[in-house]
Amino acid sequence: MSDRHFDQLATRFAEKIYGGAKGAIRLAVLQADLQEALPKRPLRVLDIGAGLGHMSLWLAQQGHDVTLAEPAAPMLEGARQRFAEAGQSGTFIQAPWQELLGQLTEPYDLVLCHAVLEWLAEPHAILPVLHQLTAKDGWLSLAFYNRDALIYRNLLKGHFRKMRKNDMAGEKQSLTPQQPLDPRELATALEGLWQVETRSGVRVFHDYMPVEFQARAELEALVEMELAHRRHPAFAGLGRYLHWVCRPV
Repeated sequence: MSDRHFDQLATRFAEKIYGGAKGAIRLAVLQADLQEALPKRPLRVLDIGAGLGHMSLWLAQQGHDVTLAEPAAPMLEGARQRFAEAGQSGTFIQAPWQELLGQLTEPYDLVLCHAVLEWLAEPHAILPVLHQLTAKDGWLSLAFYNRDALIYRNLLKGHFRKMRKNDMAGEKQSLTPQQPLDPRELATALEGLWQVETRSGVRVFHDYMPVEFQARAELEALVEMELAHRRHPAFAGLGRYLHWVCRPV
């Protein structure tokens, strides 16, 4: 298995992830969490696996100095266009995470690593690199595809044969990641490097709603309810993604 990049799937990624309620909810939760956690001053931000630049653009619009690192050229070009259309500036680096320590000399106040780990051959290998790239008094915003949510979704669908095989990986051309993460295993891997300060679920109920209910629900109401329940003790762990805001140890 090797790291997977989105060179051929940029358009599909944009439509599938950010073309509707799923992307709107994801951005709303991530942004709400960071607004709570971060100080009200300009920060140096590094977005690893920046994709089409949605989160980086939002942070640039808040006055932060943003660097986007993305290995897939079509995704990075999409981010450049998005910044240009919004009249915002940023630094754009086409590189996988393995090359960043050789290119970046100073640590960052905030490092974003959103929906990256689940596409890596060895997800935990990036964690020490993230630590080196983050200032000692900085923050890591870590969002990852939740294996627990995928298991629950398969149970609800009655995919018991898949469950017995314990095979949760997506197909090659699927947008289901190749390495959904067990949050308990990840928490163990973070020990000694990071202290998790806040934990939120991203799409804690939306993805389980019957399609006809999703279609009838107003986007504003969906976002409101997802934000209200993102840290609910019973529901947060069911989020399709989990978002952890961490401080270096």
